Amino acid sequence: MKKQEHIQTQLYQDSKNQQLFEEAQKFGFDYLTTVFDRTVFPTEKALADLKHFQETMPTSPTAANEVIRLLNTYGAPATVATLGARYFGFVSGSAVPAGLAAKSLATFWDQAPAMHVLSPIGSTLETVVESWLKELFNLPNNTVAGFVSGTSMANFCGLAAARYRQLSKLGWDMNANGIFDAPKLRIVTGKHAHSTILKSITLLGFGKNNTEWIDVDDQGRIRPDLIPELDDSSILILQAGNVNSGSFDNFESICEKARKAGAWIHIDGAFGLWAGAVEKLSYLTKGIEHANSWAVDGHKTLNTPYDSGILLCSDEEALRSALHMSGSYIVTSEQRDGMFYTPEMSRRARIIELWATIKNLGRQGIDEMVYGMFQRALQFSNELSKIKGFTILNEVVFNQVLLQCETDDITQKTMKGVQELRECWVGGSIWGGKKVIRISVCSWATTAEDVSRSVRSFEKALLEAQQQPVA
Repeated sequence: MKKQEHIQTQLYQDSKNQQLFEEAQKFGFDYLTTVFDRTVFPTEKALADLKHFQETMPTSPTAANEVIRLLNTYGAPATVATLGARYFGFVSGSAVPAGLAAKSLATFWDQAPAMHVLSPIGSTLETVVESWLKELFNLPNNTVAGFVSGTSMANFCGLAAARYRQLSKLGWDMNANGIFDAPKLRIVTGKHAHSTILKSITLLGFGKNNTEWIDVDDQGRIRPDLIPELDDSSILILQAGNVNSGSFDNFESICEKARKAGAWIHIDGAFGLWAGAVEKLSYLTKGIEHANSWAVDGHKTLNTPYDSGILLCSDEEALRSALHMSGSYIVTSEQRDGMFYTPEMSRRARIIELWATIKNLGRQGIDEMVYGMFQRALQFSNELSKIKGFTILNEVVFNQVLLQCETDDITQKTMKGVQELRECWVGGSIWGGKKVIRISVCSWATTAEDVSRSVRSFEKALLEAQQQPVA
């Protein structure tokens, strides 16, 4: 009992120790002032210093300030500078300062907006942002939003709602009867569907082998002429932003026809859906309003801090039924109760930094920031294409650039060379059966000079790769 009282006393003291939080805040400020200039990937020393975390489970408590200092001393240097201006690997956005500050403030609030009674501020901001998103993307007025961890979960929720609705059309109550002996549903999607779609398909019990895979064109867009006749048993999955080429499916020629046939249309728009909020790029998402559900991230193109995923659905009943929640202890209200639009009850109020980011930028700021990413991607393409030995493989329509060298061996060595130089960071992929370097521009901080600086790094890595013997 004395030990319990001791730790309780210590935690009370820590909660009132302003110096503890001020020191953590100072460490955060120090990180922000250096992240734009440091190496993008951790140094070898920083990686080796991670040994300081490798210990057996502590028996006794560790002082709170020592915990924070340990994280700052050995943790901060071992981070990847995705907040910076020259991370072009996975589609990982930076963070708008207002959103980062709002997340920091919200950490102290520690809200869980499952119900309005649990977090009136969380519920209110979710209602407000839901309205803003419908306006930004020009979606139907009856669209509702679920605020989840990322597009992986957003895709899962959208397809769960689709499963519920399409089975109900066929006279099957999914919640009462389950999936066994249910009428067969048809999953139709392009061969370049993202891996999170494949994950959702398997988690929901559809199976990859039961999916109708449609051929794509040379940019990875699903071919409308090859989509089979659809009906009430069909779920059609389209893509706004191919993860490699950045291409967009032709929603205008596909969606309205599929909707009239009774199919449910889900659009995976993890990073690409934000093109719909940009005046000069909105043509890429023309026709998306005819879909039934849409998945998009805030932490990619919009540059909210991690994590921030959004599921939008024009069939509220289907979504609430698919993600249903009940219990005698639950207190519902006439206000928004967020648990009905997400799979989990216990989730942090990530809506706070999403609201702060949109409020801070406004429509004009979002337009300028996202269009700027497109401009920097075009710059990458233009400057790299002038260097002998590099070939750009995609039409740069948004923020993705696909780069190839003369051989797979040189491509692989060049990518590794760029990574080791640490001026920027890029990853690889496979395109048309060949190895490629994949460049994703998704940071508000990336300038024209950052691109040119990175291109010089590419050129140096290419020259070194060309001089190495073939593996």
